[in-house]
Amino acid sequence: MDPIDLPPRRAEILAYLRAELAAGRAPSLAEIAEAFGFASRNAAQKHVQALVEAGLVEQAGGRSRGLRLPGGPAALLALPVLGRVAAGTPIGADLGLGAEAAEPLWLDRRMFSPRPDYLLKVQGDSMVEDGILDGDLVAVQRAADARDGQTVVARIDGELTIKRLQRSARRLRLLPRNPAHAPIEVQRGQDFAIEGVYCGLVRLG
Repeated sequence: MDPIDLPPRRAEILAYLRAELAAGRAPSLAEIAEAFGFASRNAAQKHVQALVEAGLVEQAGGRSRGLRLPGGPAALLALPVLGRVAAGTPIGADLGLGAEAAEPLWLDRRMFSPRPDYLLKVQGDSMVEDGILDGDLVAVQRAADARDGQTVVARIDGELTIKRLQRSARRLRLLPRNPAHAPIEVQRGQDFAIEGVYCGLVRLG
């Protein structure tokens, strides 16, 4: 079915769902009902089911927030937000990188290269010259190593930061992309590990 052939209210619901899903939010039936002033979720379910049957949205079975844009796994990634990463002075690593968020964000995989495994919320302004701003969600692919010049999420003395990696035979540095911040010199024997490489970002709101 072409969206132009939909009844007006159903077309409004489709537009709402497309906007929410494109922003990485999968609304529940209760949220759809509230957004359109329906007395119950049943009315929202009726419209959603009709859109699913028309192939205009897809729904993963058994999930309260299983709506997604057509294309499924080939088009979208479900990425958990696992915590915060500093773009400035490293912050405490108060996240478990193996944990899963309760509600992942569904995002177009074409936004990222390489394919990421999770998202972290940026805190600070040390990477502004690379377009990474405070409050952004950065996409990260798990990796234990990286090339010189790549932007990485690194753990240093138990704290996380996002910086550009500079490596040579004699030294390892984490470079900010803001002249107000100083590079971090990784000392011999210091507790240091690369957690992943930067793949792209999401800016909400």
